[in-house]
Amino acid sequence: MRDILQEIIDRRRADIARLGIEFGFDVPKKRQRKIHPFIEEKGAILEVKRASPSKGDIAPNLDSAKTATEYAKAGAKAISCLTETNYFKGTLQDLMNVCAAMDEFEKSSGKNPPAVLRKDFLLSADEVEVSFRAGADAVLLIARILAKETMLEMAEECARLGMSALVEVRKDEDLEKLSFVMEKVGGRTIVCGVNSRDLRDFTIDMLIPSSMLKKIRSIKSDARVTFESGILSPEAAFFASSMGFNAFLMGEAAAKNPRRAVEFTSAFENAPVTKNGKAWLDYASDSLGGKRKTPFVKICGITNEEDASFVCEQGADFLGFIMWKNSKRNVSEEKIREIEKSLSEKNLRSKVRLVGVVVDLESDEGKNAVSLAGEGILDFVQVHTFDSAVEFLKEKNLSSVPHYCAVNISCADDVQKIAELNTLGEPRILIDAQTNSGIGGTGKTIDGELVSLVRKSYRLWIAGGISPENVASVIEKYQPELIDASSSLEDEPGKKNHGKVQEFFENVRNAEIGECE
Repeated sequence: MRDILQEIIDRRRADIARLGIEFGFDVPKKRQRKIHPFIEEKGAILEVKRASPSKGDIAPNLDSAKTATEYAKAGAKAISCLTETNYFKGTLQDLMNVCAAMDEFEKSSGKNPPAVLRKDFLLSADEVEVSFRAGADAVLLIARILAKETMLEMAEECARLGMSALVEVRKDEDLEKLSFVMEKVGGRTIVCGVNSRDLRDFTIDMLIPSSMLKKIRSIKSDARVTFESGILSPEAAFFASSMGFNAFLMGEAAAKNPRRAVEFTSAFENAPVTKNGKAWLDYASDSLGGKRKTPFVKICGITNEEDASFVCEQGADFLGFIMWKNSKRNVSEEKIREIEKSLSEKNLRSKVRLVGVVVDLESDEGKNAVSLAGEGILDFVQVHTFDSAVEFLKEKNLSSVPHYCAVNISCADDVQKIAELNTLGEPRILIDAQTNSGIGGTGKTIDGELVSLVRKSYRLWIAGGISPENVASVIEKYQPELIDASSSLEDEPGKKNHGKVQEFFENVRNAEIGECE
């Protein structure tokens, strides 16, 4: 597999050897401007960015100074300026131009300007000092590419100069480095960042930052944490804020249309921490810790206490209740309350997440699902079908409801629906087979090529025809994060066959799957 990060580092070392750490630019011998505080208030870090390894040219004709000024007018709390040339088409001259533009903004507006972050793949404390002289108020330190001793030297240099360090972490070994540095330097000059983009292959998972947030704050309870990359809409900015991040860093969407930046900054700054955000934080902590050897299992179509208890005892992670009057498995609000109470009495409730599956949001069943999620009886609402998902997401008053979306797919064009929902800040989308009814539970499977296509870009949540007979092969072939089964485990709609359920879970446990990152 191509390792883009290593390519960037190798070329950077070669460029430094050839040009020096100032890369041939005329950097002042002494800093010419005062230092501005970095992310002391909740808000946006907007990025001056012309290109990337994954997208190629994004805004090739971007004027760094003018763009930074537009960002400042849009309310950005900081400006990130890329200075890597080979892959991002940025330079140290861009950094100096942005800093000069922020000084002019301060002079003309009378307002405090955004701080300026040098975003690059810095490798030594000498590069921190160059960044300081060029005018940066903060620098990015990527834990993945730095030995902890080197990162400490760089963080100490930041502290000595009065700058801030945005320390980017993504894995547990990065947290060890962060803890080491914070213990030595303290947290005053350190802001933490978690990149949703994997720098090896530039794929994005919006829950990676979520999975690290609690871990970072276990190191320092009041740590300032930034959600980096992957935010392409105001809705996604709202989602990041709803989980409790202090800032978000956005490049592509802002660089393509700087005048829309105010929509993103406003969405983030005005979003409260919500039940939906907390639900995804909890899920991310469970799912992305690298310890699970099997996928999450959702058993859908639960209608009675006996089946609910049995599948929980077998190892189910999610129980699905169909709340749609046209389904043979439709279950009432009262019955769900009874089942939830029964699970609590048997000390099984804490082991499982309860999901209300809805199709018609305007129906009594749909409204009941939302109400139950608000009470905490349900942990999530599964909004089934793309059209229903779009309608759900339009309703701002539903944004705090813990939820995820499910899409029926039957052709490659349907995969685009997943991309649309992901852009709107939906971190996981369940895929199901296309049926005439628009909802699952028929035993129909998804074409394997479509499953593979989805898996290339997204963490896989999959339903449709998964049975005791094929579950091991589904797991081994596609390595899903979550599998959803229903009709294959039944004697009749809504009545589970406990022998089939037991066989299903045995085959899940015996399947071979790699550890999640």
